[in-house]
Amino acid sequence: MGDSTISSPSYDKKKSSWGLLKSSSSSSLSSISSKFSVATASILLFFLFLCTLVLTRWSDISTLAGNSIPYTTSMFSKPYKTYPKRDQYLLTCKSSNMTLTCPSNYPPTTNLDSFSNNETCPEYFKWIHEDLSTWKEQGITKELVDSLQDTAHFRLTIVNGTTYVKHYQKAFQTRDVYTLWGILQLLKLYPGRLPDLDLMFQCHDPALIKKRKYKRGGAPPQFHYCGDDSTLDILFPDWSFWGWPEISIKPWVPFAKDLKDGNKIKEWSARENYAFWRGNLNTGHRKRLKHCNSIEKWGTQLVQQNWGKEMRDGFKNSDLTKQCLHRYKIYMEGNAWSVSEKYILACDSMTLIVNPVYYDFFTRSLIPMKHYWPVNTNNVCKSIKFAVDWGNNNTVKAQKIGKEGSEYIFNKLKMEHVYDYMFHVLNEYGKLFKYKPTVPEGAEELCSERFACSPPGLETKYKAEATVTGPSDRGPCVLPSPYDRDTLQSIRDRNAKIKEVVEMWERGSG
Repeated sequence: MGDSTISSPSYDKKKSSWGLLKSSSSSSLSSISSKFSVATASILLFFLFLCTLVLTRWSDISTLAGNSIPYTTSMFSKPYKTYPKRDQYLLTCKSSNMTLTCPSNYPPTTNLDSFSNNETCPEYFKWIHEDLSTWKEQGITKELVDSLQDTAHFRLTIVNGTTYVKHYQKAFQTRDVYTLWGILQLLKLYPGRLPDLDLMFQCHDPALIKKRKYKRGGAPPQFHYCGDDSTLDILFPDWSFWGWPEISIKPWVPFAKDLKDGNKIKEWSARENYAFWRGNLNTGHRKRLKHCNSIEKWGTQLVQQNWGKEMRDGFKNSDLTKQCLHRYKIYMEGNAWSVSEKYILACDSMTLIVNPVYYDFFTRSLIPMKHYWPVNTNNVCKSIKFAVDWGNNNTVKAQKIGKEGSEYIFNKLKMEHVYDYMFHVLNEYGKLFKYKPTVPEGAEELCSERFACSPPGLETKYKAEATVTGPSDRGPCVLPSPYDRDTLQSIRDRNAKIKEVVEMWERGSG
């Protein structure tokens, strides 16, 4: 709203209007009216001044939002946040000051007495204990953390409530940026709750800390997005929960809402009765999938993603929220696990997961034939075809599997669960330290203000959408106790047995 839109009547016109009103009064009140007109005119002058001031401030705010990151727009439009709206973390970024310094009182603390929550965390939180079990007895030393400087992308340190980061190498795209942004939002949600920490984070696809190399102990504690049975990496939520601007994927809160809306485009029974997959067919085991691209022969449609064209078109043709149009969706790993798994599972379609090697922080509690259909890696095309035929002959059961998968995502992977998982894994990690963390040489203080305001475009927009605007009035959910050895083995045996049964069905079908 520019200044040209702020037009107010002049004082003379107001005075003239009042004169007409005064002249219509009886002569017996002329003396009182004369005195009253002077007083009223004074009040009107003050009122006009106040209006001009307010409108000018509104104009300033509009100009600010137009010239920089729209942090202030959340005050005027309905936000996607599920957290209490407060003033503590309101960021104001001006085009003349796109790199701000960290406030001296950042972050503020909250009332420790109100820090409680009776809700138990989802079951997949139990895996936190398993991921940290390597260091349960030996603890974590500075030497172990220091040894990761050649593989880590950044080192995050929290000392006396202040956060510092030291970069070692640039991660692919903005993985490191949004991972750090997510951690900063956690610290704003639960300010002053975490102990002093010192951790190394690796942002590439595969997990790197191999068990075979550390059979006698001494494994370094490295945080990462995924793991597998041969590695010891500590799992952490991936960057895309706070946005993936390179491929126009919004932060998880608004994106999950869009996915729910996308599920309503086509009822399950009206969806295409074959399996669908879209992505890069030239990575990892996906090359095997290439041979399955036939709706008539294998009940499968595959679309090779043209990344260059999609980037130019703003990913309008590959919008994940508009791809819930098939009864069956395929998930298959590339170089490692893929962030696409949560988007595919959320589609209400029966997800066909080609037997995965890797897992992320929430997928280890998925149950085959409950949340997804397991596909045999060795006979991918035949296995997918059998799943599609079975689903079309058992539509009620197939639809139920699809619904169970999406409900798992929407109910067990809410953003508050993501933050609570981060809190618990970092808090439990902090309990294992054998030394007091100090600020590494060359590290810089980190806060939202440090890099919230640049660069312009989707990167800043997503940061704004994923900003926690105030500390929580409650604590995180209650961390469940770890699995005992027998229970853990029974879970693995159950999942393996279910997959064996499905493979037996496939062999029996000829």
